[in-house]
Amino acid sequence: MQIIWHGQSFFEVLAKNENQESVKIAIDPFSETIGLRVPKVEANILLCSHQHYDHNNKKAILGNPFLIEEPGEYEVKGIYIKGINAFHDDSQGKERGLVTMFTIEAENIKICHLSDFGQKELTATQLESLGDIDILMVPVGGIYTISAREALGVISQIEPKIVIPMHYSIPRLKIKLDSLDKFLKVMGRDSVVPEKKLKLKADNLPREELEVIVLQPL
Repeated sequence: MQIIWHGQSFFEVLAKNENQESVKIAIDPFSETIGLRVPKVEANILLCSHQHYDHNNKKAILGNPFLIEEPGEYEVKGIYIKGINAFHDDSQGKERGLVTMFTIEAENIKICHLSDFGQKELTATQLESLGDIDILMVPVGGIYTISAREALGVISQIEPKIVIPMHYSIPRLKIKLDSLDKFLKVMGRDSVVPEKKLKLKADNLPREELEVIVLQPL
């Protein structure tokens, strides 16, 4: 499995199904209006967590992907995906509405993309729906989502093996967000060397200590 980050909440996941066929998944492609270059990405499956312009640029994705933008359970090309409702704010959605958290299961690895999660914490029902998570993509930039410290609390609830921060301030991004440094400080990491992409197999997942992976936006 490979995971690539393009900035904001835009990820590519390259995985193989049980027939060893390669499947490309794109998550939350953004619009160029946020200041970042929109990469050319082809996908078999496209996940859009909500209809804000920095998460729903469907036209940016090449090919003819199967689009998922609602909660529910899906099986597409041998990849198992679940969408779960969450609030974009801590006011029961009164400020920014709903988002969809997604879990993706492939290669005996379970990923969770939290979207623009804004609740102070997950409910018991949401936690049960998410299940055991190996890799957690979590917003940490505050302002429009949870803050770095609130992200720590959500991470503690989910207890993943790997955390990938997203939705924070990077060069050229026009949306005001907190820096990654705040999150790393809260997590007790003085420095983390960014990686271009994450390549891993289920056998290589951390067994004991939580690992924080920072990806370079490509």
